[in-house]
Amino acid sequence: MTSLEHSVVVGVDGSAASTGAVAYAAHTAAKRGIPLIVVTSYSMPASLFAEGMVPPQPVYDELERECQPIIEQARATALDVAPDVQISHAVVEGNPSQVLIDYSRKAKMIVLGSRGLGGIKGMVLGSVSAAVASHAFCPVVVTREDTADLEKSGPVVVGVDGSEVSTKATEWAFVEAAARGTTLVAVHTWMDPQVQAAAAGIALSEQEWQELEKQQLGVLSERLAGFSERYPDVTVERFVTRDRAVRALVSKSEGAQLVVVGSHGRGGFAGMVLGSTSRAMLQAAPCPVMVVRPEPHD
Repeated sequence: MTSLEHSVVVGVDGSAASTGAVAYAAHTAAKRGIPLIVVTSYSMPASLFAEGMVPPQPVYDELERECQPIIEQARATALDVAPDVQISHAVVEGNPSQVLIDYSRKAKMIVLGSRGLGGIKGMVLGSVSAAVASHAFCPVVVTREDTADLEKSGPVVVGVDGSEVSTKATEWAFVEAAARGTTLVAVHTWMDPQVQAAAAGIALSEQEWQELEKQQLGVLSERLAGFSERYPDVTVERFVTRDRAVRALVSKSEGAQLVVVGSHGRGGFAGMVLGSTSRAMLQAAPCPVMVVRPEPHD
């Protein structure tokens, strides 16, 4: 099997959303000169066998055969986008979320559609994409049918707030911009001081606003300095605003190839496990979203 450590893994189920994810994943793998692994899963029907019974091998074989059209469709899509990309595949028994999380332990990147893979019709963010983005051990790119435009030549956008996970997301954003040969737009927002000042009965002058913005731009430049030295070919545009993070990122993501966000989300499958910004971006971003998390703990 293809080495996972240097592979893009895409989860598929034959839906339109996963077909778009395959195209995006193939394009991404080809840009990096690394293999693509197409993964689908199936579940053993619990009603067919009593608890504790081991189904006979022919049952597994038949379920795997039923997955082959999905694999073949995905391979055709990938080769149409990137004829020279190296492709392998895997058909795995198990919950699709957990299967992809297991693959994320060694993969370079996971790509999946925002719906499909068992998601609930009508939801913008499906249960599987939310679970994988929340718990994966590597970056996860979530695409929607209306965002995965492979012809876009726009920038990579990243939100920068100075946290540890934001620093990790910034590094990935530089990697993506370098691989795509495009500009990086770094967006830094801060808590709205106008509201705080008004609450304290203080009116800030325009000069004071400009000074505050200058200070924040200096903070952003400091957070980017090391990465700019490591990726000298990446042109960086710095954007500082008093706007809320999600609104600023959505605005700057218009026409972008990718937006990268860090997520502080934690917890089990039942709870709200993505951070508020990352979850909102998965819902609202006009381009694919890469979610970068802190190092997970089992």
